[in-house]
Amino acid sequence: MGESRARLWFGLTALVVLFGVAVQVAVAAHVKTGFFHTPTTRALNVFAFFTVQSNIIVGVTSLMLAMKPDRSSTAFNAFRLTGVLAIVLTGIVYHSVLSGLFDLESWALVADHVLHTAVPILAVLGWLLYGPRSRTSSQIAKLTLVFPVLWFVFTLIRGAIVKFYPYPFINVGKIGYARALINCVWVAILYLGLAYGATALDRRLAKTKSVGSP
Repeated sequence: MGESRARLWFGLTALVVLFGVAVQVAVAAHVKTGFFHTPTTRALNVFAFFTVQSNIIVGVTSLMLAMKPDRSSTAFNAFRLTGVLAIVLTGIVYHSVLSGLFDLESWALVADHVLHTAVPILAVLGWLLYGPRSRTSSQIAKLTLVFPVLWFVFTLIRGAIVKFYPYPFINVGKIGYARALINCVWVAILYLGLAYGATALDRRLAKTKSVGSP
């Protein structure tokens, strides 16, 4: 019964991610204003956002767990924890810093709520309730840094080429490289704190589950 509930939860999470990303792509493609001038470039630009990439990682790992809830390998465990941490960071940064910058309506508002609120809640609850447990360690926590570092490097290189940066805190065209780097260091500190906090919590939850097992 527990495995069935886990499969259902992970499957639902993957479907919500797919819905949210699909709506966001459609909204971006059809909007009449914005930095990019064709539906294709506006739609593709959606995938440059940390929010969308984080949602995709959550969606892919959730789908994999829906198919096999006890899945485990170093690569998958790092990928799984990366999704959880990145989506938590997405929710924290968006609701504390970025949400007031946008005036959204209709389907854009739907996509916003799904990607920044619904998926983070589903992902965190899914990790807390269904794990899988004992899949984290100091090594896994360090490996989760690969994604945000690669995203940061990609964003700076792409931004220098197309002159577009997805978030104000990394817009070097307005705040300069020094300030953007400082902002990213603060985000990295928060991310690392979440990584090691999740590792410690996972160990505690694993012990609790072990004690409660027959």
